[in-house]
Amino acid sequence: MLLPLLLFALITWQVLVDGPLTGLDERVSGTLVRPDRFSELLSDLGNTGTALPVLAAALAYAAWRWRRAGAARWWLPPLAGAVLMALVPALVVPLKEWTDRPATPVMPPATGYFPSGHTATALVAYGTATLLLLPHLRARAARRLLVAAGAVLVLATSCGLVRRGYHWPLDVVGSWCLFVPPLVYLRAVTARYGRRPS
Repeated sequence: MLLPLLLFALITWQVLVDGPLTGLDERVSGTLVRPDRFSELLSDLGNTGTALPVLAAALAYAAWRWRRAGAARWWLPPLAGAVLMALVPALVVPLKEWTDRPATPVMPPATGYFPSGHTATALVAYGTATLLLLPHLRARAARRLLVAAGAVLVLATSCGLVRRGYHWPLDVVGSWCLFVPPLVYLRAVTARYGRRPS
């Protein structure tokens, strides 16, 4: 999972030096921004008031199911998911202050837009919920539906943020690159410690 982190480093460097990649990003944003009520609703999926209750319900349900099934360390995957969510503001806020990226033209003048906190919140909350609930579904169709629902929520949030003009596209991609590797680690934790005793 080194590639996403290397890509994040490249994007961050381009944001810091206002490099050619940010120029391309601004041109792409100009063609994608179409502020409307629908894009605002999609972007709201990344609000903590929307995403955190979904995550909390998934954490509680997964812990209850693993404990009831007698999993060896039933508490570890939900705890790892909660810690991962706590890392979102711990990483995103200092990065926003450090990079000091200006807002898109449709937003009031401000800075601190890279990486996107709403994207990170959506990715971690819905991604973690998906990873924790997946082992408890046996039917292949239900598992596919859960994965599709998680992906749709993250992509819908990301598209809404860009289309509404709340974020540049690279703000969104940067958040993906930063938080996909910890989600892959969470998947490994879930696979190892979410097993029932043999």
